[in-house]
Amino acid sequence: MSAPALLASLVAAAGSAPYAASPPTPGPNIVIMFVDDLGYGDIGVYGGSHPTPHLDRMAADGLRFTDFYVAQPVCSASRAALLTGCYPNRLGFHGALGPGARHGLDPGETTLAEVCRSRGYATAAFGKWHLGHHPPFLPVHHGFDEFYGIPYSNDMWPLHPDSVDLPAGAAKRKRGYPDLTMIEGDAIVDPVVTPDDQRRFTTELTERAVRFIDAHHDEPFFLYVAHPMPHVPLFVSDRFAATAATDLYRAVVRELDWSMGAVLAALDRHDLAEETLVIFTSDNGPWLSYGNHGGVTGPLREGKGTTFEGGVRVPCVMRWTGTIAPGRVCRLPMMTIDILPTVARLIGADLPARPIDGRDASALLLDRPGAASPQPAYFFYYHRNHLEAMRAGRWKLHFPHGFRSMEGRAAGSGGRPGKYDYDRRTGLELYDLESDVGESRDVAAEYPDVVALLLELAEVMRGDLGDRLTERAATGAREPARLETEAAP
Repeated sequence: MSAPALLASLVAAAGSAPYAASPPTPGPNIVIMFVDDLGYGDIGVYGGSHPTPHLDRMAADGLRFTDFYVAQPVCSASRAALLTGCYPNRLGFHGALGPGARHGLDPGETTLAEVCRSRGYATAAFGKWHLGHHPPFLPVHHGFDEFYGIPYSNDMWPLHPDSVDLPAGAAKRKRGYPDLTMIEGDAIVDPVVTPDDQRRFTTELTERAVRFIDAHHDEPFFLYVAHPMPHVPLFVSDRFAATAATDLYRAVVRELDWSMGAVLAALDRHDLAEETLVIFTSDNGPWLSYGNHGGVTGPLREGKGTTFEGGVRVPCVMRWTGTIAPGRVCRLPMMTIDILPTVARLIGADLPARPIDGRDASALLLDRPGAASPQPAYFFYYHRNHLEAMRAGRWKLHFPHGFRSMEGRAAGSGGRPGKYDYDRRTGLELYDLESDVGESRDVAAEYPDVVALLLELAEVMRGDLGDRLTERAATGAREPARLETEAAP
């Protein structure tokens, strides 16, 4: 695409209405399964070697995205984007919150759960939260009627991923981390999560999800299942023990696929397939340093913790029987920030009062004539508000920044990580993702007009959300909520 044609397409997209299609009546139930660190190449329908029959069937019955993105390639920031429709740096979220964090999602932000609740939906979150672990920041104070799960990543506990099989008391404390807890509502119901508890995570969270569907099948509902797996340390239930004996990561992916199948079966049992939009995706790419305990990116470059495609492009499958035509493949870009305004449109809800970054993508889901990507461009931030890359149309522009890489390094195995090379740097580099999805050939010198145009778009974003790489201060960013008094983690 030439620079003038690109400019015309971006201007047209930027001027589009925030809502693009008439909502079905009544609006659908919403189910989102958001797994942790699953790679783009980890499931069958994306060319993966792991057997994932339920996800493959879900794609055959619905819609598969080839170019679906997260806003940051790391836990907390990615979840903030999904649940608020905002770039996480707009909300003051960068990277992953640890057990020592004293901030969380501000109560003035409107979550996807609150959008759904405004239309009378029952709401529940089961799994990993990671948007603030102190009681005021937990899901039940952000629109969810129910919450059962862990406050942050499953490796944020005293046992390092390479020592979980040691006898009790033999593993060293990990950077002074407290015990991992299990929370129900906003109260701790299990103060010490053990390896045996983690082995039950996927099954137990799935059972909770199914019970929620059973209890609310005759009313509208929003169900958010945020599995802690396949984030290290890896654990799997006894039902997949045989596979785990030879390939633990493969067993974990199989159990996640089983979980999606169990949720779909529950919907089908209550004749809700035609009344429910189901979304399956991941919070970022795989943790490559863990080798056979991490996923793969297929043809994509790098992984979690980088803004190359392997870090920010993730698998995404959607099913809405009778509304989304079966077997569709969408090759237009979409991001998690677009899910909230899309759901709001589909259920007839108002958008949040505070400005958000996402746009309605219902025209894409419903395959409306002339449907286009909902955004003129997408921006990828990492490392405390560093604007590292952006995508517009077929083009991906990287701004000069350092990044970590396992290229040329020995990956870890058995739960022990390899060592990243942290001295890699990229310059101002342009990639044509239609012909070079692996970001291997910089074409900036061949398309200086495209580079100039994308730099102009980036400057607009820097003026709004800032950029530490170019020492730009944010004018449109908001602050997270912070504890005013001391509180135990």
